[in-house]
Amino acid sequence: MGYSVDERLVERLSMFRIYAYGLCMGTADALPGVSGGTIALLLGFYGRLIAAITSITPSRIWTVLNGVRPGNRNSAREALLEIDVGFLLPLGLGAVTAVALIASAVASLAESHPVALFGFFTGLIGASAIVLYRELQVRTRTDVLVAIAGVSLALLIAANILELPGSGAITIVFAGALAISAMILPGVSGSLILILLGQYVFLSGELSAFLSGIAGLAGGGSLEAVLDPGTTVVLFVAGGLVGLLSVARVVRAALDRHRNTTLLFLVSLIAGSTPAPLHNIGETHTWTADTVVLAAVWTVVGAIALFALDRLVGGFDPE
Repeated sequence: MGYSVDERLVERLSMFRIYAYGLCMGTADALPGVSGGTIALLLGFYGRLIAAITSITPSRIWTVLNGVRPGNRNSAREALLEIDVGFLLPLGLGAVTAVALIASAVASLAESHPVALFGFFTGLIGASAIVLYRELQVRTRTDVLVAIAGVSLALLIAANILELPGSGAITIVFAGALAISAMILPGVSGSLILILLGQYVFLSGELSAFLSGIAGLAGGGSLEAVLDPGTTVVLFVAGGLVGLLSVARVVRAALDRHRNTTLLFLVSLIAGSTPAPLHNIGETHTWTADTVVLAAVWTVVGAIALFALDRLVGGFDPE
């Protein structure tokens, strides 16, 4: 059955709208302190997003892959519809576009203006914790202990007292699993997880180098310039897929059963992560009076930006 001109136009406009949603969500997740899940809530597609992601199962993936055989194409088509690929594909493309653009900017600013960049991130993270805490209730001793545990865990990781197990490829896969899982949670930013794990600047630089390498191939660039950072990108994406099929489901189950307590822990992780970006400044700069003042100014700018966004959208709702 064919489509009329009006139906095609409506379908294309719908795809463009979803792509724009992806741009907004990707931009939010690429900036620590702003959550892509919160943006999804504000724009009204969070429920559809969670339904689509949780519909991705190994059996459906296998059914889609088997669609290369003529006899399995109807089953593969049904599996794609169940996964809501018509929604996830343009949304994902929009998110990837935004993340790629911001990663390039971050990689550049981390070299040229690290104090301003990480001071700004500190303000974003601290202000987002304040905004989200306003929406939660601390009513019992358990709530207090959970909040303390979240803050303490983040501080220990940020201070390198607790470190990731393994290194290299294992760390990248693990970071991808946690970061991609965080992207779908209201209030928690995937990039915040990467900052906490000390991987944000490195992965932003690798993604930027990968995209530059691909662009350079058209001008006779080397394949090695693509393969080296490309390996990191593939490992991160692989970790993300593992996270969506495992970690994200565990967190969603916890939210369904103990929403306030789970959110308290997640928001406390954000609060404890507030000083994490400052460690990046300490790696390249001596903490002089001028450095402290400049970092403080940009921290205030970041906090004001987050509070302004909160006011603009009418408040974040972690529910």
